[in-house]
Amino acid sequence: MKYISTRSKIAPLESSEVILKGIADDGGLFVPETIPKVTLDEIKSLVEKNYVGRAVPILSKFLTDFTEDELFESCELAYDWFDTQSKVPLIILLKDEASKNSPVGIMELWHGPTSAFKDMALQLLPQLMTRALKKVGETKEILILVATSGDTGKAALAGFADVPQTKIMVFYPADGVSKIQKLQMVTQVGKNVNVTAVNGNFDDCQNGVKKIFADENIRAELEKSNVKLSSANSINWGRLVPQICYYFASYAEYIKSEAIKLGDAVNVVVPTGNFGNILAAYYAKRMGLPVKKLICASNINHILTDFFNTGVYDRNREFYKTITPSMDILISSNLERLLYHETNGDTERVKTFMTELNSTGKYKINSSLKNRLDKIFYADYATEAETSNFIKEIFDNYGYLVDTHTAVALSVASKYRKNTRDMSPLLVASTASPFKFTGAVLSALGQSIEGIDDLEQLDKLNLITKKDIPKNLAKLGTAKILHENICDKNEMAEQVLKFVVR
Repeated sequence: MKYISTRSKIAPLESSEVILKGIADDGGLFVPETIPKVTLDEIKSLVEKNYVGRAVPILSKFLTDFTEDELFESCELAYDWFDTQSKVPLIILLKDEASKNSPVGIMELWHGPTSAFKDMALQLLPQLMTRALKKVGETKEILILVATSGDTGKAALAGFADVPQTKIMVFYPADGVSKIQKLQMVTQVGKNVNVTAVNGNFDDCQNGVKKIFADENIRAELEKSNVKLSSANSINWGRLVPQICYYFASYAEYIKSEAIKLGDAVNVVVPTGNFGNILAAYYAKRMGLPVKKLICASNINHILTDFFNTGVYDRNREFYKTITPSMDILISSNLERLLYHETNGDTERVKTFMTELNSTGKYKINSSLKNRLDKIFYADYATEAETSNFIKEIFDNYGYLVDTHTAVALSVASKYRKNTRDMSPLLVASTASPFKFTGAVLSALGQSIEGIDDLEQLDKLNLITKKDIPKNLAKLGTAKILHENICDKNEMAEQVLKFVVR
């Protein structure tokens, strides 16, 4: 399998090369030349396997320059320290007998070391990257540059901390993450890590990182220090491909639970901001996973909802800080890959869209392309009140506790079923532990948080719900603050050079 750019015709590259580069030289994103197929028989063969056994056959279709043994070893090392043997538990919500034909399966993607779904990829990416360095004979140090709206940062830091031949630098919006998310990042140990707050929102962080990647002068300065740039954001193909795996793994688990049968079509529901997680589901569907509809769930920064419903992507709008901070995004970078595939690889057209977005803040697709997307996606959003109501409703009805982002997904899924009467089984991506957003979850359950800080809220949520606090979060109260850097958005490049040459 070789990889090409979304924006121009380039010489195809091996997966090890694109994992190290992160982004194409023309500013485009790497995509596979073809999308491999998976048969129902292959899916059936996954049912009795563990998570690693389910993931490796999918990875091997994309990462063809890695041996199967290398992929097994990488996955074993990546997922060994998750806090559950199944790695991705599937929770089936069934309220009564009438629900048996329309179950709701919730993929708990947050049992890794940072209690967020990003661990599924960011514990594996360093394993793939260290092997890729050897494959291509790279001797330079790799600087992993990350913009985060909360969860990616900590997951990347945990994955790359003290990994040989790498440095990692994470930028986060100073007032745009929860206190728990901030504490997870600023207490990160490791000789090769840097965490810097930015006076701005996530899009400012993401735009700053993209400008650094595109700046030849900065790249030249880094070269003098024997350093090359790469990314751990979902613009890196090495981030996306591990996410495809858990859709196949969870579908196999759904079959094993006997809630669905092999070949039954499910609707996949994903709370999304940067479009990476739901894009992974799109790849799974294109590969042959029985998916009927991809349900794109947004918060009140519903730029993706508007795009799918109108065909216009317009980031010229008010930006809201919400109780779902990982979705507070107005530039959904991975949408570029979808546009490439659904325009049949029309790189000039994709480049035009991205140029218009950069210069005017918007672009419009034609009716033909919109009709194609309509057949694949359903998009809607949840208000803050609806999000809170679903946290309480799910807990009251099922005794099951969800975080704010998962509540957005469930709220939008409910709207989909009501509006379409389609009661197909649901496969819902649960992207974070409810203990990462204690204030919002406690408030949704009718509990006062006045005068209680975020760490005390962990204990209160544990007390009233009888749910266990993830061990990594319970330790935050005694962890030492190690990173207090802060900069303006136009100073990010300067901070990068300062970190590298210090």
